Amino acid sequence: MAFSDLQAFVAALERDGDLARVAAPVDPDLEVTAIVQRVLREHGPALLFENPTRGRMPLLINAFGTQRRMARALGVQSLDEIGDQLGALLRPELPKGIGGLRDALGKVGQLRAVPPRRVAAAPCQEVVVRGADIDLAALLPGVKSWPDDGGVFLNLGLTHTRHPETGARNLGMYRLQLQDERTVSLHWQIHKDSTSHAAVAERRGERLPVAIAFGCPPAVTYAASAPLPADIDEYLFAGFLQRERVDLVDCLDVPLQVPAAAQVVLEGWVEPGQRLPEGPFGDHTGFYTPVEPFPFVRVGTVTMRTDPIYQTIVVGRPPQEDGPIGKATERIFLPLIRTMIPEIVDYDLPEAGVFHNCVIVSIDKRFPKHAQKVMNAIWGAGLLSLSKLIVVVDADCDVHDYAEVAWRAFGNVDYAHDVLHGVGPVDHLDHGSYEQFFGGKLGVDATGKLPTEGYRRAGGWPAQAVLPPATVEGVERRWREYGIS
Repeated sequence: MAFSDLQAFVAALERDGDLARVAAPVDPDLEVTAIVQRVLREHGPALLFENPTRGRMPLLINAFGTQRRMARALGVQSLDEIGDQLGALLRPELPKGIGGLRDALGKVGQLRAVPPRRVAAAPCQEVVVRGADIDLAALLPGVKSWPDDGGVFLNLGLTHTRHPETGARNLGMYRLQLQDERTVSLHWQIHKDSTSHAAVAERRGERLPVAIAFGCPPAVTYAASAPLPADIDEYLFAGFLQRERVDLVDCLDVPLQVPAAAQVVLEGWVEPGQRLPEGPFGDHTGFYTPVEPFPFVRVGTVTMRTDPIYQTIVVGRPPQEDGPIGKATERIFLPLIRTMIPEIVDYDLPEAGVFHNCVIVSIDKRFPKHAQKVMNAIWGAGLLSLSKLIVVVDADCDVHDYAEVAWRAFGNVDYAHDVLHGVGPVDHLDHGSYEQFFGGKLGVDATGKLPTEGYRRAGGWPAQAVLPPATVEGVERRWREYGIS
């Protein structure tokens, strides 16, 4: 099922026994993080802090903290279901017969049925605060996650901008530092679409309107984090995920639209050329990012529901709540990656690699140096271009079994012949590269090698030593007969 708003998702988690309400006062400075870390380690429930010591609303956290809850948030049993649905829509074969034509038209209908729709009134505008009456520090239970963070950060806010020339909308998820009661810094990384919107506005000498929505329906929140191509509307994608159109309402004082079901919305403007120091921040890499100058939004209007819930997230060294969010992206976007690189069988982005540092990919190998061809293709594919390490294995390797992958990478590789080294773009947050924004790349070919690749040893590439399946099945059958488990 799709969830119309955050309250519906919270109610479903509570029915599932997957939500814990915390009535005791809890300090958003470090104490929330300490509690969340313990719950995460034990794969525990979502947490609703009903009485945080900062802010005037309950604080929801760890809502996406397991793959089960992440799938629940998107209305499926398994995250692979969405990837399968997307793969069916992307499949290019021509329809055969009347039944095939009906199926093809059904695919088109699925997309046409889910664009966002505009509504005149919305729950997110039941309460309006303007100008000098705004005090975000008193209103929102923003979290200071780590001791050396530069202050309170408002994580999981959905930032809306429009391209000043084309009018194209962008919905993104960026970290937001609370600078004072009405000012929020925008950590717009160099590879993000909002950065280009701000750059165009600045070049034109214009201020840029911004709206930040907190506590949106789960599919909308996920869509804001998804690495969509620039020409794909995040709200169309969110509608596809939740299988119904997303209601949008016009902001009151900026020319943007926001989800009608959001909990809290901040409206304001970014002035051209103005920056504030932002950071440090203990980010998803597990290390503090340095202080850098970033644009900021001066909030002029706050709208909210009468009964809002503030949803946020703690990021840091894995495992964290953003791990299941990243896994959702991994599974959902596999069909799209296959359309670009069809020989890929499966891939895995290890959480410990914080989703940019390592890609494990299995391929249906057909020709010499096929693995190297795939490495180069991945380094040219959207945000996968930021990947630092690529390990390529054969199709019979389970890329999610890290022991199996390690066995192949440790044993199948001649490091004089089977590695590809280069330089390319890296994530803004990457601290390992000697220069910001670019650094070294390594590809490891852990596939079986062909004679045409220069593998000249007698007998060719060796076969794996494994027992016949019939032998294994026979032993297991006899064990069951003897009552041995």
